[in-house]
Amino acid sequence: MNIVVIGWGGDGHAPSAAVRELLGGARRLAQQSGGQVIGAALGGAAKAATGMIEYGADRVLIVDHPALAELDAEAYAAAAHVVCDQAGDALVLVPGDRLGWEVAPRLAHRLAAGLVTDCLAVDWEGGRFVMTKPVYGGKAMAKLAARTATQVALVRARAMEPLEPQTGRAGDVEALNVNLSPGRVKLLERKQEETQGQVRLEDAPVVVSGGRGLGGPEPFRMLEEIAQLVGGAVGASLAAVDAGWISPQHQVGQTGKSVAPDLYIAVGISGASQHVAGMSNSKTIVAINKDPEAPIFRVAHIGVVGDYKEVLPAFVAELRKIKGA
Repeated sequence: MNIVVIGWGGDGHAPSAAVRELLGGARRLAQQSGGQVIGAALGGAAKAATGMIEYGADRVLIVDHPALAELDAEAYAAAAHVVCDQAGDALVLVPGDRLGWEVAPRLAHRLAAGLVTDCLAVDWEGGRFVMTKPVYGGKAMAKLAARTATQVALVRARAMEPLEPQTGRAGDVEALNVNLSPGRVKLLERKQEETQGQVRLEDAPVVVSGGRGLGGPEPFRMLEEIAQLVGGAVGASLAAVDAGWISPQHQVGQTGKSVAPDLYIAVGISGASQHVAGMSNSKTIVAINKDPEAPIFRVAHIGVVGDYKEVLPAFVAELRKIKGA
């Protein structure tokens, strides 16, 4: 069974972080299933085709077309369909970003394929691919397998580990000539998300999030300092965003962004299921809350029962000492 990795974005030479992760996961699965890893370099990702080989693809099929100049899901689904037709029956891995959530269901429909969204893991078990995803707001994990020969998995960011690139690794790269209809989406304006010098929330290795328990916007300055000291980003619960203490781009949860950093620090967050759904795949979760019965402690690996006003200053002082700041 072949594995197709749908790719877009990148810096012109290397594929995007999300695609590198999928290529690493696909390479490991291919070693078990005996198939090939086929990369689909769509749109601007065509420049990263060689990089896809270095990060694990055996073969890369390029589809570049004016209709892919903007992130039109219909056009990208059509382009991905062309690649999947070339690959035959396969497991198709799609990055779980904004575009991926629009492309995956369209592509699955075109392929008459089973679709599993929000995957945290894909494994080879009993001669078939089995996908793991959170259900009931992250309170449980479900294992699903598609009945169709071709299957599509929308994979959450940081759910798979990228491989170290192998410079000069051999592989076939082929450009496909396709006819794509002009997209129905017209781009009116582009706005760059403000990160204030920090890494993007979805890519951050450390996320420091604040909730209703902070009591106002001022404490978020301390969270920003912590994030800067550890090279991370600031997150927030829905309650903090709704209160106007921080902008919506920082929201983590079911209706916000899904993150899976190496370290997630939840400060003054009760742990409602909607929030947990967006961060439960974090490798280490530290919760700071003065309520010992707060639900966040059920998912935390390390829990600190106490007032953040007493806990964080000491934590920041120790970080400054370590960093020599």
